[in-house]
Order: sequence, then structure tokens, then C-alpha cells
Amino acid sequence: MWYAVILGGGSGSRMGTGRNKVLMPLTGIPIIIRSLLAFEPFVDGMVLVMRKEDLEEAEQLLREFHLTEVHLVTGGQTRQDSVYHGLSALPADCDYVMIHDGARCLVDGATIRNVMDGVVRFGAAVASVPLTDTVKLADASMQVVDTPPRDHLHAVQTPQGFRTKDLLQAHGYARAHSLLGTDDASLLEAMGQSVTLTQGNTRNIKITRPEDMIVAEAYLSSLSSLRIGHGYDVHQLVQGRKLILCGVEIPHKLGLLGHSDADVAVHALMDAMLGACALGDIGHLFPDSDDAFLNISSLLLLEKVRDVISEKGYKLVNCDLTIVAQRPKLAAYIPQMRKTLAATLETDVENISIKATTTEHLGFEGRMEGISATAVVLLGRH
Repeated sequence: MWYAVILGGGSGSRMGTGRNKVLMPLTGIPIIIRSLLAFEPFVDGMVLVMRKEDLEEAEQLLREFHLTEVHLVTGGQTRQDSVYHGLSALPADCDYVMIHDGARCLVDGATIRNVMDGVVRFGAAVASVPLTDTVKLADASMQVVDTPPRDHLHAVQTPQGFRTKDLLQAHGYARAHSLLGTDDASLLEAMGQSVTLTQGNTRNIKITRPEDMIVAEAYLSSLSSLRIGHGYDVHQLVQGRKLILCGVEIPHKLGLLGHSDADVAVHALMDAMLGACALGDIGHLFPDSDDAFLNISSLLLLEKVRDVISEKGYKLVNCDLTIVAQRPKLAAYIPQMRKTLAATLETDVENISIKATTTEHLGFEGRMEGISATAVVLLGRH
């Protein structure tokens, strides 16, 4: 059984806000809540350690974000004392535990998983990143004493993971010998137990000063600046209809059946764009029960979708369409299709990819009963 002990008991004096920094919102979500949500998928339970004066606000946040199973305890005078309070709240059947600073709210799943794997293999594991700066050892008068080899230096982060019994033993040893470590791994090292370093992430910063908030907001903004969408559509081939694909009329004896012009490729593209913004599908936006869309050009609908996602702050970065049709052959029309879509979406032709393929006479496409299309899009902030 895995547990995480999340430390949120600092005063936040270096932040200069007069309140516990982990209770501050970061792009709308409190820092401590971001940390808890990062660990929730990986563990069987969590213990949150907070200052006594922050317990009421922490309880309210846990209810608000539906983290009611988190066990809340009061911290101690030092970080080491707070960890010990958290460990004391663990259930007896907890085999493994991770200790994490709540101010490191950008921790990612890969970093957490690396630590967990390291604990299972070696007994104790700590997230870390290699140092890229040269480090100087100085004396009290700021004179350089030594320059350690950079190749062997790592910046240690959290989470730090351990077998629960080992960490409890280490804290008992530290209390008995009046040892105060800067992290939990150092307590195991003091007992002669080895600790393994695992791959961390440079984005796993500890929010301590006001400028750290700016960096964290920038990281979160970059993560949310891209959206991926996937679309799929199919239409039946029938007599007496024009065949319109990507806004281009294709000479053929059959056309696609639909409420609009049934441009199956543009429909897949629109669904992908709407899906990337979690806005449903074209049936929701342009219902076939509305005569306003009867026989309408799908390019006009695509313009509307373009404007809808623009209102959400996004624009097309690139798209990749695949049209599946046994007949007619479409290769000669693809250049014009790309130009037409690029003009409609107000982007460069190089951002529009269109491919055509057959099914070797398999399925409804192969029997020339219909045509299908898939689309993948990448949207970015404008």
C-alpha cells in the first residue's frame, strides 16, 4: 500500500504575502490542491500536514475539490517534525510512503512513477536533476575553497520515497541522536542506508518567492496553450448529388448524401476542431433539423467553427486529413483542396495535410457505398 505525505505547513515568509503560500491560487487552483491532485492517481491515500492556524481553510479546500479522503494533521516546529507527524498518521498496513513538499505543485506523473519504481527496486529513491551550473564551495569570508566536479552533482527534489518502516526508523534515529536533516533521505544516509536518485523534472520547482509564481504560471500556460482534436465522419454515396470534398467539386457519377453539401472531409475536420476545445460536434452546432443548414456549403460551416474556436482563444496550428474512398481517384485534386481549406481557415497551405487512400475493395468504402474521413488537428493560442 502506498501513501503520500504532503507538507503544507510553511509560513511563506519569503513570499511576502502574509499568508501560507500553499493556500494561494495558481491560475485559479490553490498550490496545495495542485500537489494533492498530482498524487491522487498513484497512491492509496494521502496525509496533508498543515499549520494549526491553516487547518480550517485547508478543510474547506479539501471539500471544495472533493478530496475528502485526505487525512489532515497538524505540523510541527520544523519540517522534520512535520514529516514525523505525517508518518504517525499512516495506517499500519502502509508499505511505502512518499514525502512531498506541497509547494512543488508542478510535479508530473513521470517523476512520481520514477520514484515509486526506485523505491520498489532499491528501498529508497529521490527525484533529482543533474546540475547545469558550476558549484563553488566557499568559506565564511566567501573565498572559494573547492569546485566539486559538476558531473557528479544533482539537485534533489521531492517526492522522496521510502519503505515506511525504514523512514520511521530513520526518524527515530534522528530524534535519538538530535540530528536535523534538510531532507528525509539524509536521515537514512546518516544510518548508512543507500539512497537512489531517479529522474526528476526541471519544471518541478519549489514555489518560494514571488518570482516563482511567475515561472509556474508560465509553465502552466505553456502546457495549456496547445489542444489536440480528432474527428471522423462518413456519408453515403448516392445518385443525383454533387461530390464535394474539402470544398472542391470532384467529377463523379455519385455524390454524398447529407443535410448540407455532405463534405465528409470538412465535417471530420470541424469535429476535430470542436473536439479540441471540448465544444461537442457539428451535430450540436449545426443540427440537421434546422433548414438554415439545408444544402449549405460546408466551407461556410467551417468558417463558423473557425470563429467559434477563435472566441475561445485558439487557432489552427496544423491539420492532417485522410479521405478513404475506392473511387474516384483524388490525388489530382489534393493541391486545390489544401488551398481551399487554408484560405477558409486563414492559415498557410503548409499547415494543411490531406491524404487519400483506398481500402483495397474492403468494407463500405471498398464497395463504393460511401466515403469516410478522419482528421487530427493541433490548435494553439492566438
